[in-house]
Amino acid sequence: MSPEAKALGKAEGYADGAPEEQTVDASNASESSVSNQALPGMYDWQQVPWATAERKVFKLQRRIYQASQRSDTKAVHALQRLLLRSWHAHLLAVRRVTQDNQGKNTAGVDGIAHLTPPARLELARTLDLEAPPQPIRRVWIPKPGSDEQRPLGIPTIADRARQALVKLGLEPEWEAKFEPNSYGFRPGRSCHDAIEAVFNSINRKPKYVLDADIAKCFDRIDHAALLAKLNTFPRLRRVIKGWLKAGMVEGDQLFPTEAGTPQGGVLSPLLANVALHGMEKFLQEAFFQKKTVNGRRTSWRPTVIRYADDLVICHSDLGVIQECQQLLRDWLGKMGLELKPSKTHIRHTQEPMDGVSGFDFLGFTVRQFRVGKYHAGKNRSGEPLGFKTLIKPSDKKVRLHTQRLGDIVRRYQGAPQEALIAVLNPVIRGWCNYYRIGVSKRTFADCDHVLCQQLKRWGNRRHPHKGQKWAARKYWRLPAWLFGPKEGPLLYKHADTPIIRHIKVSGGRSPFDGEWGYWAGRMGRYPGVTPWKARTLQEQGGKCVHCGLYFRPGDRVEIHHEDNNHGNNRRWNLVALHGHCHDDRHRAVKVEPKKSVHDKDCFSEEPYECESLTYGSADQPGG
Repeated sequence: MSPEAKALGKAEGYADGAPEEQTVDASNASESSVSNQALPGMYDWQQVPWATAERKVFKLQRRIYQASQRSDTKAVHALQRLLLRSWHAHLLAVRRVTQDNQGKNTAGVDGIAHLTPPARLELARTLDLEAPPQPIRRVWIPKPGSDEQRPLGIPTIADRARQALVKLGLEPEWEAKFEPNSYGFRPGRSCHDAIEAVFNSINRKPKYVLDADIAKCFDRIDHAALLAKLNTFPRLRRVIKGWLKAGMVEGDQLFPTEAGTPQGGVLSPLLANVALHGMEKFLQEAFFQKKTVNGRRTSWRPTVIRYADDLVICHSDLGVIQECQQLLRDWLGKMGLELKPSKTHIRHTQEPMDGVSGFDFLGFTVRQFRVGKYHAGKNRSGEPLGFKTLIKPSDKKVRLHTQRLGDIVRRYQGAPQEALIAVLNPVIRGWCNYYRIGVSKRTFADCDHVLCQQLKRWGNRRHPHKGQKWAARKYWRLPAWLFGPKEGPLLYKHADTPIIRHIKVSGGRSPFDGEWGYWAGRMGRYPGVTPWKARTLQEQGGKCVHCGLYFRPGDRVEIHHEDNNHGNNRRWNLVALHGHCHDDRHRAVKVEPKKSVHDKDCFSEEPYECESLTYGSADQPGG
């Protein structure tokens, strides 16, 4: 990189290069402030060296994480200031909101929903945190399973890019602080980790459970309490406060935002997690660590498991659970929040309470059943417990799923059979992939039976003057009753999904800790990662074959067909790519793949993370 470009980068406030190539006297610029050696003016958007950008930004994020672990606040703030000025961080922030994000084509109040590649590069060059924020646009979306609607706040593309830039700096700091049993909206964690944490808490002993839900969590967080808990440096505090107070536009009216972090912003999930941080520690420290019960010393602190604004508190004593409920109300009140009475219940995992045994959490029903000694689980001494813990899809979610399948079948009454199969298969696979970690085989078979009856009626209504046997021979492959044409795709059956037990993430682990071997072993174990995609990732060693970088938590992983024939799904024809790398492949931009990215400041190679955490599916069942 030329001295002129370095000088211009520092003159415009970038820590690692210039936004465009100009001739400037470099004698007044200090070389020590340049952290990266890329020259932004020498390439367009399609030629940005993304591997270098990812590596440079991650180095800073790892240093922020390590400084936060040792409680070095001064170093954390200094590194965050450096990252916010980084040209590579600007590029990654813009790429996330304009190219990687699935909702990238949603417009804010300015009406801009899409940016061309030159406009993306210009946005990265002119990205300024001090720019006054614009109000967010409020839209209402239906809430699954109810007649209620959920408010969604959509910032402008420029504000989304600024929030993504700030998140790059704030997330490593708070990942070092967050509690071990917090799982929602965190990199490297998923709904399945929360379910496994519940199982580990109750599988040896029946317990009482406080199943709680925070009412309108995102909309009611107190701004002053949130900013005080963030405890960041003044400039960043002013920027975040400006976003929180920007206002909201609905129709032609502007409403002030006195509280809350509107859902839809890039930074909102992280801010909500910050607001709820400390809950687990507060509830546990309210009780003795050990207590003598029936002559034996036993752990007496409750287990708190939280996924975003849904949480459960488990303990063997009913009095402790009731006390936790009151303590939780008081703690939430300081943040301007409260529990939702209609969704907050005290249950027992085995015995009925208010006519209900067990509880529902994240779309699963958790319950214990009395069984004989040959079917019961065993304690650490090998003695039978007298019960077995089963985690299955909840009845409510099963009913919603079958209703959705029925709606699709009715909507495609006049469509070809192949078109109906093409729509049903992703929904079935997505739903089954989410629930495959539980005791779900019987539920899958029941769903197949319901769908079979719906499809039989679909075939009979298409041919009212033909018999049922004639319709069965036309649309089914008999005698196996496989729905599909004689030559063509078949409908995927729920029961064909294998049960795969999930391994919970270790409590103190984070993708910013640099433990590459640990994260590589977790590749493909998350909801939304289909078995064939996981197999492709494993065959590639967790790397993108285009850029050579390892897949990181939250990366958009797409499957590319090497011969461009989407009907050829043979293993040799499929490769896993980053979303932006997939775009480059189809633009025929040739990038030399790399085996690894080496960092001379680290004792080992830097193959980021090896997993895709796009939890959820075509049929979002959780929550």
